[in-house]
Amino acid sequence: MSLSARVLDGDRRALARLLTHVENDDELGRIALDRLYHHSGTAHLIGITGPPGAGKSTLVNELIRAYRAHGNRIAVIAIDPSSPLTGGATLGDRIRMTGWHSDPDVFIRSMASRRYGGGLAAQTLALAHVFDAAGFDPIVMETVGTGQDEVAIADLALTTILVQAPGLGDSVQTLKAGALEIGDLFVVTKADRAESATLARDLQRLKTLRQGDPPAWDPPVLKTSATRQEGIEDIFAAIQRHSDWLIESGERERRQRRIAAAEIAAFVQAEVLRRADVNRRQSHVVNLIEDVAARKATPHWAAQRLLETPAFREDSC
Repeated sequence: MSLSARVLDGDRRALARLLTHVENDDELGRIALDRLYHHSGTAHLIGITGPPGAGKSTLVNELIRAYRAHGNRIAVIAIDPSSPLTGGATLGDRIRMTGWHSDPDVFIRSMASRRYGGGLAAQTLALAHVFDAAGFDPIVMETVGTGQDEVAIADLALTTILVQAPGLGDSVQTLKAGALEIGDLFVVTKADRAESATLARDLQRLKTLRQGDPPAWDPPVLKTSATRQEGIEDIFAAIQRHSDWLIESGERERRQRRIAAAEIAAFVQAEVLRRADVNRRQSHVVNLIEDVAARKATPHWAAQRLLETPAFREDSC
C-alpha cells in the first residue's frame, strides 16, 4: 500500500514519513501530494503570528486543549528559525508541546524557515494539504515572528490571529507595516499584567486605521492569560464566528483563491532559486555576478538576463 493510501487510512507513522518527503520536496513527496490534494480543501487554516516573546506557542498549546475538548483533531505546523548555513531548525515549539505526544488526534510538526521569506517555509501549505487529507481540522500555522511574516501569513490562512503582549515596548512600534490590515482576531496575551488593558485599548483604537471601506467583519480584541487559564474559550468562539462569516459572506472562496495563488508563487520561487543554484557554476552566470559586484551592472538587470538565457531552462540545467 502506498504512503498516500496509508495516510488516508489513518496510519500515523505513514503520515510522519510522508510529511518528511513533502517537506523535502522530493519525487515521492510530490507524487503523494498530487494524490492527496483532491482529498483536501475542507480544513480551517489558522495563522498565528506576532513578535517573538508574545506568547504565540503558549496560545497554540491552549488552543490545542480547547479544540480537543470539543472533539477536533488538530494539527500544528510550527515554523522555527533556521540556521542560514545548515538550514536546520531549532524545533523549539515541538519541545514546548511534548505534552500532546501521546494524543493520536494531535499532530505537531516543526519546520525550518530555511531561506524563504516571511518566516514561512516553502512547503507550509503542502504539509497543510497532507494534514487536511488525513482528517485534521483545524490546521494551525505558527510563524517565526520576525520580519514581515505578520503580513505573509495572511496569504496562507483563512483566519489570521495577530498576537501581542504587554511589556514588549510601545504597542504601535511592535506592529509591522500592514499587520493591522490582515488581523482577523487580535489577541493580547499575559492579561494578568496590569499594562495589558492599555495594550488592548491601543489595539482597539488602532483598528480604526485599517484602510479601505469599513469591513464586514470587525476584528475583536481579546485578552488571554495562560497562568489564569482565562480567555481561551472566547478566542475559540471568535474563530468559529469568523469561520461562519467566511462561509456566509463568500469570503472563504476568495481567500481560498488567494491561498492557491500564494502557493503557486511559492513553488515558482523555490524552483527559480533551485535553478539559480545549479546555474551559478556556469561561466556566464559567474560573469554576471562579477559585473554586479564590480558595479558594472545592476542586480535587477543581471536577474533579467539570467531568466532570459537558454541555460536557465530546465533542459539545460
